[in-house]
Amino acid sequence: MASLPQPPDPRPPRVPTVTTASVVGPGRLGTVLSRALGDLGIDVSGPTGHGEPIAAADAVLLCVPDAEIAAAAASARSDAGPGALIGHTSGATPLDDVDFGLHPLQTFVGTETADVFHGIGFGVAGRTPAALATATELAERLGGRAVVIADEDRAAYHAAASIASNYSVTLLAAAEQVAATAGFSAAEARELLAPLVRRTIDNWVADGPHRALTGPVARGDVATVERQRAAVAAVSPDLLPLYDALTAATADLAKGTA
Repeated sequence: MASLPQPPDPRPPRVPTVTTASVVGPGRLGTVLSRALGDLGIDVSGPTGHGEPIAAADAVLLCVPDAEIAAAAASARSDAGPGALIGHTSGATPLDDVDFGLHPLQTFVGTETADVFHGIGFGVAGRTPAALATATELAERLGGRAVVIADEDRAAYHAAASIASNYSVTLLAAAEQVAATAGFSAAEARELLAPLVRRTIDNWVADGPHRALTGPVARGDVATVERQRAAVAAVSPDLLPLYDALTAATADLAKGTA
């Protein structure tokens, strides 16, 4: 069935307020963000490294480690001038030293093209309405969805992101390690397990954790779980605490108590 034509958006088009940007921090995110902002037609300076002068701009984006934000913000205030809005790209850090926050809810290796930002969430915040509007504008122009995160919620928001992304990698590395003891190379293990991981994630997105959960713990197959535990204890004893913790958490989820 053909979709019905959509009525025109009654809102006037958003007039961009950011025409120049200065990116601080030549790491993975700073590199990708500079490239993406430039593709939008924004005049971008940087990414600048530690100790380099920061060019004056409508918005200064600090893509630096959390512990360096305060010092980088102070440098930006001095170098970029009083008219610049200073923002950081940290997920967990409050806005004590900056005007706004713009955290892309994505993982980066530094080689991505601008479309890596399309369709992702951005945690945004601002100390003033103008600062929040700038963060929102940048998120939307990059193709993302702006979600306002209050300062008191930032740590929990970022913890959720770390669990979903960073800890998933830790878990998959453990699976790769155990698979190696069964004769698989690291590349073979990733190739064989990847479709399982992708389908599991798709099921979680579509149906939530309880319906997505399968396997011996969910079935109450104690004998299989014990055989798995014995195998892990024999071939990768360093992973046994992780296996036990995950088994207990999975059992709680299966019982509906997680």
